[in-house]
Amino acid sequence: MATEQSMAPAGRNISKSTIRLTKAGGRRRPNLRIMIGGGILTGFVVIAVVAPLIAPYDPLLPDQTRSLAPPSVAHPLGNDEFGRDVLSRLIFGARISIEVSMVSIALALGVGTMAGLLAGYFGGLVDWIVMRAADVVLSVPPVLLAIGIVAILGPSLPNLILTIAVLYAPRFARVAYSSARAVRALDYVLAAVALGAGSAYVLRKAVLPAIVAPLIVQGSLALGAAMLLESGLSFIGLGAQPPTPSWGSMVSSARSIMERVPLLVLCPSIALATAILSFNILGDGVRDLLDPRMR
Repeated sequence: MATEQSMAPAGRNISKSTIRLTKAGGRRRPNLRIMIGGGILTGFVVIAVVAPLIAPYDPLLPDQTRSLAPPSVAHPLGNDEFGRDVLSRLIFGARISIEVSMVSIALALGVGTMAGLLAGYFGGLVDWIVMRAADVVLSVPPVLLAIGIVAILGPSLPNLILTIAVLYAPRFARVAYSSARAVRALDYVLAAVALGAGSAYVLRKAVLPAIVAPLIVQGSLALGAAMLLESGLSFIGLGAQPPTPSWGSMVSSARSIMERVPLLVLCPSIALATAILSFNILGDGVRDLLDPRMR
């Protein structure tokens, strides 16, 4: 009897502890990836927006008396080969890189989602045209295709944005296509059609909300790749044109003197790597948040 009485409280304690652990495990923990990636990205966006207010000097103003001057109190990152302040050019370069990547991916997201949505829902000839066009674009190496498009249209920021949008629209189209094909056979979509709802209403109210999550994940991951592509095209002279500051063009202009003044290459390279890393971390965090299999 004593043994049974001594074991009863222990059993109750174990039960209570198990319940507490179960409740604690059921709570949603803060997504550190979203916090870290989003925090770094927010910092870059704020710097890009307020660049004219925080940049200590005009990024386009040369000063031959300070050509390749080392870092100092007045110029914390030194001066480039034309005497321009490196810190100011780095700050304004964030504006170009972030603006190009975000605008181009937003354009690609809109066009690609619409095309994939129509192809996946209606099928038939629309499906064949959209998917074959996507296959053609995706079959060519992206850098090679980007070089060809920019070379034809001419190097400028609007053409660069259009080029990146063309490259990434098929990726969003494929995501929207596969998701729309899976959703169109679900009961609530068939019920809406049976009740007489038009195709536009069904697409807007029933199909599109169900495919938003994978599109958001794809968009967050594509932003970093778009920024890297923009910097690569600027590096070879097909993006932002001198003297417009861009991280890619800053690396390109300093490559001939990188052994003498490595800081001119390191600064934009570190900024670019950090920004791309923040996009990737944020994308992984968004994927973990929206994918129920990752919870």
